[in-house]
Amino acid sequence: MDPKERILVKSNELFIRYGIRSVSMDDIAAQLGMSKKTLYQYYTDKDELVNAVFDIILSVNKNNCTECIKKGENAIHEVFLSFDIMEEMLKTMNPSVLFDMQKYHSTAYKKFEDFRNGFLYRIIKTNLERGIKEELYREEIDTDILSRYRLHTVLLSFNPEVFPSNKTNLVHIEQQLIECFLYGLATPKGYKLIQKYKNQRTKK
Repeated sequence: MDPKERILVKSNELFIRYGIRSVSMDDIAAQLGMSKKTLYQYYTDKDELVNAVFDIILSVNKNNCTECIKKGENAIHEVFLSFDIMEEMLKTMNPSVLFDMQKYHSTAYKKFEDFRNGFLYRIIKTNLERGIKEELYREEIDTDILSRYRLHTVLLSFNPEVFPSNKTNLVHIEQQLIECFLYGLATPKGYKLIQKYKNQRTKK
Protein backbone atom coordinates (compact mmCIF):
# COMPACT_ATOMS: atom_id res chain seq x y z
CA MET A 1 0.00 0.00 0.00
CA ASP A 2 1.51 3.34 -1.03
CA PRO A 3 1.68 6.29 1.42
CA LYS A 4 -1.28 8.13 -0.12
CA GLU A 5 -3.51 5.07 0.21
CA ARG A 6 -2.33 4.48 3.78
CA ILE A 7 -3.27 8.05 4.65
CA LEU A 8 -6.75 7.60 3.21
CA VAL A 9 -7.38 4.30 5.00
CA LYS A 10 -6.20 5.60 8.38
CA SER A 11 -8.02 8.93 8.01
CA ASN A 12 -11.27 7.17 7.16
CA GLU A 13 -10.89 4.92 10.20
CA LEU A 14 -10.25 7.88 12.53
CA PHE A 15 -12.99 10.11 11.09
CA ILE A 16 -15.59 7.35 11.36
CA ARG A 17 -14.63 6.47 14.92
CA TYR A 18 -14.08 9.91 16.44
CA GLY A 19 -15.82 12.35 14.10
CA ILE A 20 -14.11 14.65 11.62
CA ARG A 21 -13.69 17.70 13.80
CA SER A 22 -12.04 15.75 16.63
CA VAL A 23 -9.26 14.38 14.41
CA SER A 24 -6.41 16.75 13.50
CA MET A 25 -3.73 16.38 10.85
CA ASP A 26 -1.30 15.90 13.75
CA ASP A 27 -3.37 12.95 14.97
CA ILE A 28 -3.38 11.35 11.53
CA ALA A 29 0.37 11.81 11.06
CA ALA A 30 1.05 10.35 14.52
CA GLN A 31 -1.17 7.33 13.86
CA LEU A 32 0.67 6.68 10.61
CA GLY A 33 4.11 7.15 12.14
CA MET A 34 4.99 9.91 9.70
CA SER A 35 5.75 13.59 10.07
CA LYS A 36 3.06 16.18 9.42
CA LYS A 37 5.35 17.59 6.72
CA THR A 38 5.19 14.26 4.87
CA LEU A 39 1.41 14.18 5.24
CA TYR A 40 1.13 17.63 3.67
CA GLN A 41 3.14 16.44 0.68
CA TYR A 42 0.13 14.32 -0.27
CA TYR A 43 -2.74 16.50 0.96
CA THR A 44 -2.44 20.27 1.19
CA ASP A 45 -4.95 20.58 4.04
CA LYS A 46 -7.57 18.67 6.01
CA ASP A 47 -10.37 19.75 3.70
CA GLU A 48 -8.68 18.11 0.72
CA LEU A 49 -8.16 14.95 2.76
CA VAL A 50 -11.80 14.83 3.89
CA ASN A 51 -12.89 15.16 0.26
CA ALA A 52 -10.60 12.35 -0.84
CA VAL A 53 -11.83 10.05 1.93
CA PHE A 54 -15.43 10.82 1.15
CA ASP A 55 -14.97 10.11 -2.57
CA ILE A 56 -13.93 6.57 -1.63
CA ILE A 57 -16.86 6.16 0.78
CA LEU A 58 -19.32 7.22 -1.92
CA SER A 59 -17.78 4.85 -4.46
CA VAL A 60 -17.99 1.92 -2.02
CA ASN A 61 -21.60 2.76 -1.20
CA LYS A 62 -22.57 2.88 -4.87
CA ASN A 63 -21.00 -0.54 -5.44
CA ASN A 64 -22.75 -1.96 -2.36
CA CYS A 65 -26.14 -0.68 -3.50
CA THR A 66 -25.64 -2.19 -6.95
CA GLU A 67 -24.68 -5.56 -5.42
CA CYS A 68 -27.77 -5.56 -3.19
CA ILE A 69 -29.99 -5.03 -6.23
CA LYS A 70 -28.31 -7.94 -8.04
CA LYS A 71 -28.47 -10.30 -5.05
CA GLY A 72 -31.93 -9.33 -3.79
CA GLU A 73 -34.48 -12.11 -4.25
CA ASN A 74 -37.16 -9.42 -4.22
CA ALA A 75 -37.59 -5.77 -3.22
CA ILE A 76 -37.86 -6.50 0.51
CA HIS A 77 -34.85 -8.81 0.50
CA GLU A 78 -32.89 -6.04 -1.24
CA VAL A 79 -33.70 -3.65 1.63
CA PHE A 80 -32.58 -6.19 4.23
CA LEU A 81 -29.32 -6.81 2.37
CA SER A 82 -28.70 -3.06 2.32
CA PHE A 83 -29.39 -2.85 6.03
CA ASP A 84 -26.87 -5.63 6.74
CA ILE A 85 -24.18 -3.51 5.08
CA MET A 86 -25.37 -0.37 6.85
CA GLU A 87 -25.32 -2.16 10.20
CA GLU A 88 -21.63 -3.02 9.87
CA MET A 89 -20.83 0.58 9.00
CA LEU A 90 -22.93 2.06 11.80
CA LYS A 91 -21.40 -0.14 14.51
CA THR A 92 -18.23 1.96 14.51
CA MET A 93 -19.55 5.28 13.21
CA ASN A 94 -19.52 8.40 15.34
CA PRO A 95 -22.92 10.16 14.96
CA SER A 96 -21.20 13.54 14.58
CA VAL A 97 -19.57 12.66 11.23
CA LEU A 98 -22.24 14.11 8.93
CA PHE A 99 -22.80 17.20 11.04
CA ASP A 100 -19.06 17.86 11.21
CA MET A 101 -18.94 17.57 7.44
CA GLN A 102 -21.91 19.87 6.96
CA LYS A 103 -20.44 22.56 9.22
CA TYR A 104 -16.74 22.42 8.39
CA HIS A 105 -16.34 20.72 5.00
CA SER A 106 -18.98 22.10 2.66
CA THR A 107 -17.54 20.65 -0.56
CA ALA A 108 -17.64 17.10 0.78
CA TYR A 109 -21.12 17.66 2.19
CA LYS A 110 -22.31 18.93 -1.20
CA LYS A 111 -21.06 15.65 -2.71
CA PHE A 112 -23.06 13.79 -0.10
CA GLU A 113 -26.21 15.79 -0.88
CA ASP A 114 -25.78 15.15 -4.61
CA PHE A 115 -25.29 11.43 -3.90
CA ARG A 116 -28.36 11.33 -1.65
CA ASN A 117 -30.68 13.35 -3.88
CA GLY A 118 -29.49 11.71 -7.11
CA PHE A 119 -28.15 8.18 -6.79
CA LEU A 120 -29.87 7.17 -3.53
CA TYR A 121 -33.18 8.67 -4.60
CA ARG A 122 -33.12 6.56 -7.78
CA ILE A 123 -32.17 3.41 -5.82
CA ILE A 124 -35.06 3.86 -3.37
CA LYS A 125 -37.60 4.77 -6.06
CA THR A 126 -36.58 1.78 -8.18
CA ASN A 127 -36.96 -0.48 -5.15
CA LEU A 128 -40.46 0.87 -4.51
CA GLU A 129 -41.45 0.31 -8.14
CA ARG A 130 -40.01 -3.20 -8.01
CA GLY A 131 -41.96 -3.95 -4.82
CA ILE A 132 -45.21 -2.79 -6.39
CA LYS A 133 -44.65 -5.04 -9.42
CA GLU A 134 -43.91 -7.96 -7.12
CA GLU A 135 -47.10 -7.17 -5.14
CA LEU A 136 -45.06 -6.72 -1.96
CA TYR A 137 -45.77 -2.99 -1.63
CA ARG A 138 -49.21 -1.38 -1.92
CA GLU A 139 -49.91 -0.27 -5.49
CA GLU A 140 -51.42 3.08 -4.43
CA ILE A 141 -48.25 4.44 -2.80
CA ASP A 142 -46.67 7.58 -4.28
CA THR A 143 -43.11 6.44 -5.04
CA ASP A 144 -41.72 9.97 -5.37
CA ILE A 145 -43.04 11.17 -2.01
CA LEU A 146 -41.99 8.04 -0.15
CA SER A 147 -38.53 8.01 -1.76
CA ARG A 148 -37.92 11.54 -0.53
CA TYR A 149 -39.33 10.67 2.88
CA ARG A 150 -36.99 7.70 3.20
CA LEU A 151 -33.97 9.78 2.14
CA HIS A 152 -34.53 12.15 5.04
CA THR A 153 -35.28 9.51 7.67
CA VAL A 154 -31.91 7.91 6.87
CA LEU A 155 -30.23 11.03 8.28
CA LEU A 156 -32.47 11.30 11.32
CA SER A 157 -30.41 8.90 13.43
CA PHE A 158 -27.37 11.20 13.09
CA ASN A 159 -29.17 14.21 14.53
CA PRO A 160 -28.04 14.58 18.19
CA GLU A 161 -30.99 16.86 18.95
CA VAL A 162 -33.42 14.10 18.01
CA PHE A 163 -31.39 11.12 19.25
CA PRO A 164 -28.74 12.01 21.85
CA SER A 165 -25.85 9.61 21.20
CA ASN A 166 -25.42 8.81 24.88
CA LYS A 167 -28.93 7.36 25.13
CA THR A 168 -29.39 5.39 21.93
CA ASN A 169 -27.31 3.80 19.19
CA LEU A 170 -27.35 4.21 15.44
CA VAL A 171 -28.01 0.56 14.54
CA HIS A 172 -31.07 0.29 16.76
CA ILE A 173 -32.49 3.61 15.54
CA GLU A 174 -32.00 2.71 11.87
CA GLN A 175 -33.54 -0.73 12.39
CA GLN A 176 -36.65 0.81 13.94
CA LEU A 177 -36.95 3.39 11.15
CA ILE A 178 -36.53 0.92 8.29
CA GLU A 179 -38.97 -1.59 9.79
CA CYS A 180 -41.55 1.15 10.28
CA PHE A 181 -41.05 2.22 6.65
CA LEU A 182 -41.39 -1.33 5.28
CA TYR A 183 -44.45 -2.21 7.32
CA GLY A 184 -46.11 0.98 6.08
CA LEU A 185 -45.53 -0.07 2.47
CA ALA A 186 -46.30 -3.77 2.71
CA THR A 187 -49.15 -5.78 1.32
CA PRO A 188 -50.12 -8.96 3.24
CA LYS A 189 -47.68 -10.86 0.99
CA GLY A 190 -44.96 -8.33 1.74
CA TYR A 191 -45.69 -8.44 5.47
CA LYS A 192 -44.95 -12.17 5.52
CA LEU A 193 -41.61 -11.62 3.81
CA ILE A 194 -40.64 -8.88 6.27
CA GLN A 195 -41.30 -11.32 9.10
CA LYS A 196 -39.31 -14.01 7.31
CA TYR A 197 -36.21 -11.85 6.83
CA LYS A 198 -36.47 -10.44 10.34
CA ASN A 199 -36.49 -13.96 11.76
CA GLN A 200 -33.47 -14.90 9.66
CA ARG A 201 -31.58 -11.90 11.03
CA THR A 202 -32.29 -12.83 14.65
CA LYS A 203 -30.88 -16.32 14.04
CA LYS A 204 -27.52 -14.98 12.79
